[in-house]
Amino acid sequence: MQINPPGKFSNAFLLVSAFVIVSLILWNTNSFFRKFKEEERHKMEIWATAQSELLRSSENQELGSLHLKVLQRNTTTPMILVNADGSVKINNMPKVSPEDSTLIQKKIRDFQAENSPIQIDYQQEHLATLYYGNSEVLNKLKYYPIALLLIIFLFGAVIFFFFKTNKVSEQNKLWAGMAKETAHQIGTPLTSLLGWNELLKNEAVNPRITAEIEKDIGRLQTITERFSQIGSMPKLEPRDIVAETKTAFEYLQARSSKLVTFTFRTKVVSAEVMLNESLYHWTIENLVKNGIDAMKGKGEVSIEILKGSQTINILVCDTGHGIPRKQFQEIFSPGFTTKKRGWGLGLSLVKRIVEEYHQGKIKVLSSGKEGTVMQLSFKTLS
Repeated sequence: MQINPPGKFSNAFLLVSAFVIVSLILWNTNSFFRKFKEEERHKMEIWATAQSELLRSSENQELGSLHLKVLQRNTTTPMILVNADGSVKINNMPKVSPEDSTLIQKKIRDFQAENSPIQIDYQQEHLATLYYGNSEVLNKLKYYPIALLLIIFLFGAVIFFFFKTNKVSEQNKLWAGMAKETAHQIGTPLTSLLGWNELLKNEAVNPRITAEIEKDIGRLQTITERFSQIGSMPKLEPRDIVAETKTAFEYLQARSSKLVTFTFRTKVVSAEVMLNESLYHWTIENLVKNGIDAMKGKGEVSIEILKGSQTINILVCDTGHGIPRKQFQEIFSPGFTTKKRGWGLGLSLVKRIVEEYHQGKIKVLSSGKEGTVMQLSFKTLS
């Protein structure tokens, strides 16, 4: 089944059209550069003709006014005229001295690489050789195609990141929609379970059974509440993050294997942070469960709370196999997982809860063979 094919077709059409337009501009600029170079060559040939008239003229007054104008009007093209007797004349090169033979020879080689020299002859007699370079305008135009190629590259990069961001945004909407739909679907049987549990209480069933059922129903209600808040901005309230972290941590400790050691360390008595209690507990549970999975059900999971100047840092540590450094950012991407049966949504949801909903930060503080440390940072209210 195709999803939004018109949108994909229009995006592809715009991308191809943009590249075609830029390519046409590049081709046209290159064509203009070649024509402009040919025109400059023609202009220099006319100048060389006027110069030959000057060289073979015995007296300057015999030179026509047209030839003088041609020689005087060329003020943009740098050139070096080497006469048959070896003397050198320089035009439009204010930074080059006629006495600096080394620099003049270097310039002659540069000019030869740019343009073929023009031989000035008269009646099979060699009068001079004209070496000329590109004018300032032509030099600027020469680098214009390079600038266009850079523009094409940057344009392509912008389009790539736009499509990538758009794709991630669509994925996030899909996960959020699935979460809300899951919460909606759980709601109906959950209501029925509440009713059935009340009937069991009236049937003189062992109170311990109905009490345990109530705990499970309460857990399902918490899960439903969490899923229903994904995709919309949850309500935040001032909460003691130390107490909330300890509550979530102890809840998991009571329900985990005895092979896992739980350690809670803090020198911070309390710290108020704007929190959504349900989503924050979900965050701690996800990180702790990931740590337990990384240790393959055996090892130590610990939480340490540290106070910064205006922040509170929650360090979730495990003694698992660690995460490669190149995956430090990748693990938060939707769909990324190292588990054979994982969906790759846990850490993606954790990042969204921490950074988008609570304006906090989450990162892999360190990871290696000795284990992994995940750091959560939140701004405190005081």
